[in-house]
Amino acid sequence: MPQPLADVLAEVRTLLLDPALTRAVAAGRRRGQTPTVTRAELRPVALKGGPKLQIVTDDGSRPFTRNVAWGDEAAVAVDELLAEPFGNWHVETPSATVQVRITKKGDAQVHRSSPAPSAAVTSHDRAKQWLLDPGDPLFSVIGGNAAKRRQVDAFLRALAATLPAELPTPLRVVDLGCGNAYLTFAAYRYLASLGAQVQVVGVDVREDQRVRNTAVAAELGCSADVSFVAGTIEEASVPFTPDLVLALHACDTATDQALARAVRWSARWVLAAPCCHHDIAAQLKGSPAPAPFGELTRHAIMRERFADVLTDTLRASLLRLNGYRVDVVEFIDSAHTPRNLLLRARRTDASPTAAQRTEYENLTTEWSVTPALEKLLS
Repeated sequence: MPQPLADVLAEVRTLLLDPALTRAVAAGRRRGQTPTVTRAELRPVALKGGPKLQIVTDDGSRPFTRNVAWGDEAAVAVDELLAEPFGNWHVETPSATVQVRITKKGDAQVHRSSPAPSAAVTSHDRAKQWLLDPGDPLFSVIGGNAAKRRQVDAFLRALAATLPAELPTPLRVVDLGCGNAYLTFAAYRYLASLGAQVQVVGVDVREDQRVRNTAVAAELGCSADVSFVAGTIEEASVPFTPDLVLALHACDTATDQALARAVRWSARWVLAAPCCHHDIAAQLKGSPAPAPFGELTRHAIMRERFADVLTDTLRASLLRLNGYRVDVVEFIDSAHTPRNLLLRARRTDASPTAAQRTEYENLTTEWSVTPALEKLLS
């Protein structure tokens, strides 16, 4: 239920100024307003000069870090950030996690939950709370550099946010276009660490990947639960109907093939991180843009970027029309990869509304495009 924004921000202020704060992030923007920075992150740190509140802001081109003393200096800095028209606040403390979303009407939607277990934040050089321990045997097999650990952790956090607390038994997972399967194995290791009974099948068109991944499964001692098949996304034979479908960085319409198969399976959950978007880009190039949007597609680089957005917008819309609730979120910071969107879908079996159908039809008609996913679902 929406709450008065002033009251909610007062609560957030109290949490931010408590040295027991774990971490807080402000991002997004309110309707019709733009903050002076794109993102702000706050956390307590222990420095030689004493405990401080660290504030990292990003203006879209580079981050800026400052450490302010608790008390009046921190209060001034926090009040400045609360005055910015951010669209979302996420605040973690040892006792609670508070998530705030500002609605179009200017009210606040608040979600409160118990925090994930974590160590107290006291040191500037503290160990990161990874969902999969960096010492896990998986990293000794696939390589454990910092960039890969960050990507694995970002993926697992998205996975954790998608699945319910009570998992089905067994939980059946198919990874379509799994490649070298390090995220396939990461998903298995993480879910198994929660005590879940998990069965995983990875699909890739290359036979050499199947052989290599099967050997890795044997090395990790999980061959009974994790297996691989060689075949196309559309036709590969898997031994069960999955609850969860993964499609991570499948190129161009391979993502559409994975989404279409997930829909045909009626998978309960889908996580797809799209890669390149050539199909819609080519269609935009071959037809004039509707007025007054000609400038969006006049230049090749702008047309390609717009095609990325339009492609994933239409994918999300088609999933909704097929009974899914869809969120489009950031997979991992764009500093690590520009292909950082994640389509996160949960099956609800809700029938599409007339307005949703009309919105999709208007969008495809105006831009004279026919998404690959629409063709596949037909």
